[in-house]
Amino acid sequence: MGSSIRVKKTAVVLFNLGGPASQEEVKPFLYSLFSDPAIISLPNPFRSILAYFIARNRLKETQAIYAHLGGGSPLLKNTKAQATALQTELGDGYRTFVAMRHAAPKMQATFHEVKDYDPQEVILLPLYPQYSTTTTESFLKGWNKVAKGWMTPTHFVSSYPTQNDFIEATRVLTVPHYEKAKTQGEPMVLFTAHGLPEKIIKRGDPYQGHVEKTVQSLIEKLEISSKEVVLCYQSRVGLLKWIGPSTEEEVLKAAQERKPLVVVPVSFVSEHSETLVELDITYRNLALSHGCPAYYRVETVQTHPSFIRCLATLVKEKDNSINVA
Repeated sequence: MGSSIRVKKTAVVLFNLGGPASQEEVKPFLYSLFSDPAIISLPNPFRSILAYFIARNRLKETQAIYAHLGGGSPLLKNTKAQATALQTELGDGYRTFVAMRHAAPKMQATFHEVKDYDPQEVILLPLYPQYSTTTTESFLKGWNKVAKGWMTPTHFVSSYPTQNDFIEATRVLTVPHYEKAKTQGEPMVLFTAHGLPEKIIKRGDPYQGHVEKTVQSLIEKLEISSKEVVLCYQSRVGLLKWIGPSTEEEVLKAAQERKPLVVVPVSFVSEHSETLVELDITYRNLALSHGCPAYYRVETVQTHPSFIRCLATLVKEKDNSINVA
């Protein structure tokens, strides 16, 4: 009588912020984003009312941003490509799923897909290398809400700001741009990350510290002087004071000093509006129009083999995971 070995089934849920797929989805995306208590901490109904007004006031500006990208965000397509590459890297016994916090596919829908798969284990994997209450923690709370009462063991990869393969992927992508920039002067390397209001950091959010660790690891791997680099923050909205310096200020400063620029995204692992529009169009035009001799923007790690290995290592070893079941 023959016997068969049952392969353990593990579901891996990659999660990200999400983005509108069309111009029509921009307003509900903005409303969902600013309704998140991790973003705006006011109690309801005040948070919902404020979110409505912010979404309405930012609608045309945000639609214009996505118009540069054909009307919608490429983030879902890029995340699905990462999920496919990761599933190939992981091999038998693993299936990857994608969930977005503020756009389709949202957590509720993804949770039902995962439940139908009937895994023995679930691993929640953020596409945010650096932990923040506004992103990573917000997703975890949302997932726990939709999965309440489900008993399948679930693990959460909290962050990986200095994971070797993540740093290596960024290093490999940076070097060619840095070498080109050196032929046109003494380069200034801007490591740019998404900003946050200062008050969130002061409440204990570890994000800024994680970003600084990522940048320090990159400086060491790239073997460049700390005098040649600046860590700065982009994508500021609203009137609150944000952590700095701002990427815009540093782009202008380098341009006025006639230094070639190498801009390295360190908190984004996929191409989307903040890289393809903010960095590639807005800041590039700002730099070149103010005398910058050259502007090089390093690609995000996307499906770079080293980054996919990074994700696979996090899944298989779970060295910095916590059980959240």
